[in-house]
Amino acid sequence: MEENYKTDGAKEQQGEEQEVWSWGAGTEGQLGTGKLEDEHLPQLLHLLYPSSAGPISTLACGGAHVIALTSGGKVLTWGRGTSGELGHGELLNSLHPKPVNLLDDYFITHVSAGWSHSGFVSDSGCLFTCGDGSFGQLGHGDYQSHSTPVKVSYFADRHVEQIACGMRHSLVLLKDCSQNLVYSFGAGKRHQLGISKGKVKSVGLPQVTCGFEDVEIVSISANGDHSAALSGDGNLYIWGRGFPGTSDVDVPHCLISSSRFVKVALGWNHALVLSADGEVFILGGDRHGALCDLDKISSLKNLTADLTHTFLERVSSIEGIKVVEVAAGAEHSALLTADGSIMTWGWGEHGQLGLGNTSDYTYPQPVSLGANTGNQDVILRVYCGSGFTFATKSPRLVRPDCIF
Repeated sequence: MEENYKTDGAKEQQGEEQEVWSWGAGTEGQLGTGKLEDEHLPQLLHLLYPSSAGPISTLACGGAHVIALTSGGKVLTWGRGTSGELGHGELLNSLHPKPVNLLDDYFITHVSAGWSHSGFVSDSGCLFTCGDGSFGQLGHGDYQSHSTPVKVSYFADRHVEQIACGMRHSLVLLKDCSQNLVYSFGAGKRHQLGISKGKVKSVGLPQVTCGFEDVEIVSISANGDHSAALSGDGNLYIWGRGFPGTSDVDVPHCLISSSRFVKVALGWNHALVLSADGEVFILGGDRHGALCDLDKISSLKNLTADLTHTFLERVSSIEGIKVVEVAAGAEHSALLTADGSIMTWGWGEHGQLGLGNTSDYTYPQPVSLGANTGNQDVILRVYCGSGFTFATKSPRLVRPDCIF
């Protein structure tokens, strides 16, 4: 029986002032529309969940499931749950948001959704994971799956800041007394763990990622077989499966650039990087129009495998437009401009671009969410799952935390 947490009507309904929109692939309930079908245009959702949880502060979108973190530190999940990734104690899909009750005793500050596993971090630094564990991506030292969140005992005496879930691997950013350390676990065939120059099939217990001994890492990212991190001084490090034109990268490699980067979003074949000046750069992405300047593709493919010769290409079609947010799905991209506009491009087979069709687009296209999109009193956020997209609009007085 599907619980929608609508008891006496008014008290349990989502706050009217926050809007949540979704579009794209929806055949496993990931759009939260209550239907099992794709949507080619943004749909305004009427999500029902306990009002005591507070408004949604951030979303994490995975292969076909979504994690919502509220301002009150509560977690709700919906979509595909056949591997236990929803954390509800069952292997079932959910069409509507359901609280992850086993986390009720904790104030959750950070969440991440992989292809079929999930991670949750509390304010006290505890890490919990659930879902598919067949590659060791849950970090429990085995290859078992779990349908409810289980505390990762390896970090019992440490303080976890962030988790990033990829296709079959996970990264953890640990706050240490002297520095922030990066750990990884799960599948490692494409070097996405960054723990060795040799081939690593998989590891079930967290291991320290190489190369960050003297680097202050402030954020981590994972998607597909890629891994990335940003340092406090704005440098971008990548490792794992190579982007078009490069071979796999066995340990974290710093991409040389004059720009200071503040956000990285990984897809399956491309990466978007946002600079402090509001410029967007792209690496790889020669499929489904993900690379804006297609003339550069041949140049990329003629490069040597040495990553030092790989360059980040500026998304030139939006020159002069300041960007404040980027997001990447499997093979589509989204950005948010300073004036409150959402733009998407890339793979569109499931309607994940929100343009009313299933076409692929090479260049960023504006997406309409109705009235007040550019309202300065509204905080807009955009998120990408593998083949779907979400956006939230919130009054500035309940500004969502910048948690990823």
